[in-house]
Amino acid sequence: MGDERPVYTLDEALSALRFGKYQALVLAYAGLGWVSEAMEIMILSFVGPAVKSKWKLTSSEESLLTTVVFAGMLLGAYSWGIISDNYGRRKSFLSIAMVTSMAGLLSSFSPNYVSLVIFRCFVGVGLGGVPVFLAYFLEFVPVSHRGTWMVALSAFWTAGTIFEASLAWVVMTRLNWRWLLAFSSVPSFALLLFYGLAPESPRYLCAKARTADAHRILEKMAFVNQTKLPPGILVSDKAIKENEESNLLRDTHMLSITRKITEKLKSGFSSFFMLFSRKLIRTTLLLWVLFFANVFSYYGAVLLTSKLSSGDSKCGSKVLHVDKSKDNSLYVDVFIASLAELPGLILSAIIVDKIGRKLSMVLMFVSACIFLLPLVFHQSAVVTTLLLFGVRMCVTGTITVATIYAPEIYPTPARTTGFGVASSLGKVGGMVCPLVAVGLVTSCHLRLAVILFEVVFVLAIASSLLFPFETMGRELKDTVDAIES
Repeated sequence: MGDERPVYTLDEALSALRFGKYQALVLAYAGLGWVSEAMEIMILSFVGPAVKSKWKLTSSEESLLTTVVFAGMLLGAYSWGIISDNYGRRKSFLSIAMVTSMAGLLSSFSPNYVSLVIFRCFVGVGLGGVPVFLAYFLEFVPVSHRGTWMVALSAFWTAGTIFEASLAWVVMTRLNWRWLLAFSSVPSFALLLFYGLAPESPRYLCAKARTADAHRILEKMAFVNQTKLPPGILVSDKAIKENEESNLLRDTHMLSITRKITEKLKSGFSSFFMLFSRKLIRTTLLLWVLFFANVFSYYGAVLLTSKLSSGDSKCGSKVLHVDKSKDNSLYVDVFIASLAELPGLILSAIIVDKIGRKLSMVLMFVSACIFLLPLVFHQSAVVTTLLLFGVRMCVTGTITVATIYAPEIYPTPARTTGFGVASSLGKVGGMVCPLVAVGLVTSCHLRLAVILFEVVFVLAIASSLLFPFETMGRELKDTVDAIES
């Protein structure tokens, strides 16, 4: 009567295939997406001042070059997530790479300020799709040591920031900002070049009931990794759920037809509406708070580092270094600040699969609070530098763990949408932080600025503790019903 052959799930298949060369290739492609975003974000530190000097811009016009990128990312993060969840990871990659690469290259040919603003906004729209790359890689990784491999992906961001600072140091002192914009678009063009080699996510295919296509990818993975799939046939959570419901729907012909029409109408935005379902709304709202706080505090750490290390004689701050060769000091400062992210990555890699995602974020947010608190009072130059280094390290660690936890906590049909929308809310934090924090610091209210960041850290700690469940060691879920309330 029934098929007596054994069955296995995607997570069981990935565990049997283990992390091998195939996943390493997926890691390289997804990592290239992160390098692209890091370079296009870091470039703002160098192009803004150069363009301001060249075209005699006001400070507000210079700031707009940064704001439009974040505004574009806010729109892109929402849009690409929906496209990815409804039409596939690969199709979204092609669109993301085309928008980012072309807009990035055209930026270098901008004849005036208005055209540069428009092109940089489109670059931001493309960069908003980078969370898709993280969710994509996550769906290829076995449950064991998943956190550690996701930290490895986050290392590509740090590599991108360090490389961009080095590239700017070479290009800006010998050529000009147009060349830097052109060179910085190369990773996005590389995504287009290698697009044909990127496989579709087998988990996405399973969620769309395309298990035969998913099985072909798993077979390639087994061949490349020189391992074997479990005996039996591949099944997905969705297939199991539909099989259980089939008896209830067998004799309801009209209901079935109505249901199909409704699903057709709702499919485009179903992944977005799913975020506000009874089982996911708490997670969604807490994730928004976490990402806003994370990005706000990250750029706050960068801001405080640049402001305090450059010194502010107007406010009587202690200058941390002598104002020498201005051309080189900017690149040196950004380069050293980027190096502070390396210990943050190492710390998160060590603890994320040992104490869990939630506790890791709480521990590092508390540590960031402790490092930042002494800056409420005047400190020596050396102590201030060390404290800011510690803050940047911890905040980098919390962002790394948050970007692992966010896609893990959502089911496959809403994974990139949920992560993308949370990421877009984070971009609001990136837009608000310079407006609020710069105003406080430049108005000689450093103490108030530090207290503000401490309050944001406390909100982030509270949201981390209130998440409904831990994802360490758990299989990724393919349906909302499989999620714990």
